[in-house]
Amino acid sequence: MKQVVLATGNAGKVKEIMGMLQPLGWHVTPQTELFQTEAVEDGLSFIENALIKARYACAQTGLPAIADDSGIEVAALHGQPGIYSSRYAGEEANDQDNIHKMLAEMAAVADGKRQASFYCAMAFCRHEQDPTPLIALGQWHGEILHAPVGSGGFGYDPIFYLPDLGVSSAELSKTQKSQISHRALALHSLVEQIKKLP
Repeated sequence: MKQVVLATGNAGKVKEIMGMLQPLGWHVTPQTELFQTEAVEDGLSFIENALIKARYACAQTGLPAIADDSGIEVAALHGQPGIYSSRYAGEEANDQDNIHKMLAEMAAVADGKRQASFYCAMAFCRHEQDPTPLIALGQWHGEILHAPVGSGGFGYDPIFYLPDLGVSSAELSKTQKSQISHRALALHSLVEQIKKLP
């Protein structure tokens, strides 16, 4: 049984990532069970922020850590909100606030021009000073809806439409999402890299 700290306090992410790692024999502990402080995410990319969070969790616990940094980029908004997705509507914003702001910003954008992509960068550090951390990326393409649809998922899921499936991300089952989401793609890639470690 391998032990790893999951460097996030986001309950939705914890549930998704634990669900994918536990069947592989990993004992996953969310950082909130071990320490309460948050890393200062001052990177300029998803990769930088994921590394900052993973190294911080290693430093706090002495255990290996996995961290992800993810968000949504909208073509019509010139790639916004990007790394600021979780605080798009302000530092204290919740999911509903962020969705409300995005729908307002996108109100005048016509169908056919509402492309968006979820991105996820995931980092695995064996210890705080790990000189060769593992990095994996996942990307998920879709479109922004005009109104929320579905009650599953979290974040921007209710307004992220998947044309190939004809549903929003919030209408997917947990099983479906754990196979095709940006986080799933990044995690599967990361797990394959971890398996090859000596």
